Amino acid sequence: MDPEELSAALLTVVAPLVEARREGASAALTASDLPMERPKNREHGDWASNAALKLAKIAGANPRELAAEIAEGLRAVDGVASVEVAGPGFINIRLDAAAAGSLARAIVEAGAAFGTNSSRVDEIINLEFVSANPTGPIHLGGTRWAAVGDSLARILSSQGAAVTREYYFNDHGSQIDRFARSLVAAHEGLPAPEDGYGGGYILDIARRVALAYDGDLAALSPEDRQEVFRSMGVAFMFDEIKASLHDFGVDFDVYFHENDLHDSGAVERAVTRLRDLGHIYESDGAIWLRTTEFGDDKDRVVIKSDGQPAYISGDLAYYLDKRERGFNRCIIMLGADHHGYVRRLMAMTAAFGDEPGVNLQILIGQMVNLVREGQPMRMSKRAGTVVTMEDLVEIVGVDAARYSLARSSADSNLDIDLDVLQKRTNDNPVFYVQYAHARTHNVARNAAASGVDRSEFAPELLQHETESALLGALQEYPRTVAFAAEVREPHRIARYLEELAGLYHRWYDNCRVIPLGDDPIEPVHRTRLWLNDATGQVLRNGLDLLGVSAPERM
Repeated sequence: MDPEELSAALLTVVAPLVEARREGASAALTASDLPMERPKNREHGDWASNAALKLAKIAGANPRELAAEIAEGLRAVDGVASVEVAGPGFINIRLDAAAAGSLARAIVEAGAAFGTNSSRVDEIINLEFVSANPTGPIHLGGTRWAAVGDSLARILSSQGAAVTREYYFNDHGSQIDRFARSLVAAHEGLPAPEDGYGGGYILDIARRVALAYDGDLAALSPEDRQEVFRSMGVAFMFDEIKASLHDFGVDFDVYFHENDLHDSGAVERAVTRLRDLGHIYESDGAIWLRTTEFGDDKDRVVIKSDGQPAYISGDLAYYLDKRERGFNRCIIMLGADHHGYVRRLMAMTAAFGDEPGVNLQILIGQMVNLVREGQPMRMSKRAGTVVTMEDLVEIVGVDAARYSLARSSADSNLDIDLDVLQKRTNDNPVFYVQYAHARTHNVARNAAASGVDRSEFAPELLQHETESALLGALQEYPRTVAFAAEVREPHRIARYLEELAGLYHRWYDNCRVIPLGDDPIEPVHRTRLWLNDATGQVLRNGLDLLGVSAPERM
């Protein structure tokens, strides 16, 4: 019996009890109104529910009395071994061994679909992440967003959402001018401008531009020469960024160019829309958006008095463009240095008549520090000593890099110990999980060689305490994925996988799939093979959500 089946059974018991106390008036209950969770102490049962506490008020009942009535009804449900009432009205449910063990077969038969559902089918999501400026290689902050963003896209898609991965290509503004001047200086053998970019990559790009340009650069005016290096240099740099992301397992559906907003009239359309909604006014020769009406600390200039668009103008145009493309959820991942933008972006959302936190969601990511031999690795893009995505991958590999960046909450600072990630031991969390998956395949190979197959399934035989614990964790996988999607936190998948791997290793140490010596093959061995393969499937499904490989041998 899986959690959904138990929730449905709980609903069939609870609904008539509540309605009877309401003299036949429906409470319009659904399974989602009856939360269940795994007890921290497994001696209390397989599942616990606070349904009686939650519903006591609308039922006009004493919580413990209502819990007793619910418990009595649940005891008659097939697959339920016992039900107890604890404290002020908590309900502890224990399944019989066959009902609990049946999950192993259900997982194997579901395969890659286990843990997926269509609960978010109405969500059309634009997920914007990385969006690093094309002025240099992707640094560690962008690398973290690549790992977290791609994992989040996979998780949301697994729950039925239609997700478009989008990269905002920042090819407009002063940073591009500084980049172009830096390339020209490198081409001419001069030091980088004081406000420019340094590093070997600048010289490499400058050389590529010089080789690819069909003409005489020296014959161009300074302005035309800089424009050549700007356009071609940005293109070359962005090609490198896309290649690095692809090698990291991250590809985008849309690369949106900032220049298009200014060239297409999108800013003017956004201003017109907001003016029609009554939120635009003019003062001191500038055009303002009245964001203070929506919680901002001050109104924002959209078009400056000299007629030039202010920074927020691009945000207005870009958000409206996304909504006009049909997205009802716009998720943007930003670095910690953008925290101050959140309030104004939410005010902008409300000004368009949308719901902040629903139509637009902002995720803030914190800094990443690499540590080697106990010392932090210093970085500075402009000094040319930036630690890049390629550097991290070269040191630890794609799997370890992605996993380590996705396994911690993105809104907390992260220190990555490179010495640990290079170890092939259980101290390395990605190795620990991958090794558990490889071990399930090794068990299956040895079982096949010994004549143990899945021709028989007797779930009532899965009675060892490590089997109960392993089945309990496997039951939690769909709920874990669904919650990770709801709160936009991929790290919950990684932490779950580490717990599951630990429970599997303990089960492996206590329960044999292959008979000992000349002992005969019994139903329990074949049934345990189902449990072994089910664990491997869940580990594989979870690793795939993180974009990490699930090796069959290690």
